[in-house]
Amino acid sequence: MIKYSIRGENLEVTEAIRDYVVSKLEKIEKYFQADQELDARVNLKVYREKTAKVEVTIPLGSITLRAEDVSQDMYGSIDLVVDKIERQIRKNKTKIEKKNRVKSGAGKLFTDAVVEEATTTEKVVRSKTIDLEPMDIDEAILQMDLLAHDFFIYRDAEDNTTNVIYRREDGDIGLLEVKE
Repeated sequence: MIKYSIRGENLEVTEAIRDYVVSKLEKIEKYFQADQELDARVNLKVYREKTAKVEVTIPLGSITLRAEDVSQDMYGSIDLVVDKIERQIRKNKTKIEKKNRVKSGAGKLFTDAVVEEATTTEKVVRSKTIDLEPMDIDEAILQMDLLAHDFFIYRDAEDNTTNVIYRREDGDIGLLEVKE
């Protein structure tokens, strides 16, 4: 059973939109055990340029399913996001269950619904060791830009924590602070 948390930004979530989201997300319920309680968080956002962004996040213990889409059509974006989530489940069912079983000792997450097995297995093709230099966030942003990377890992000079900054799709900077 899926519990839905549907939120709108710059948009009032009408009953019609809520019903549409729920009806589309019910499509993925067939992949989960009947007694499995899921919490689907849906964020609907409208920008000034009349573009719509749909984000769906479904935490599954140690793994999180997440998809987003941006387009001119809110309903079309909802369809695409649900398709992306469904594709993630079908492609990675075995990997997700194995990870979840190891991390939490939980039973089976998914039903035996027909799934496609991943045809390619990802592998690490490059490994790199880095020294984390103490610096402030402004220096880390400068360093990221100088290296022309999308992200940068650094040790905060003030509190000595490991942080990650990254360039978001909208061009702004995101910060991940690691709990130690």
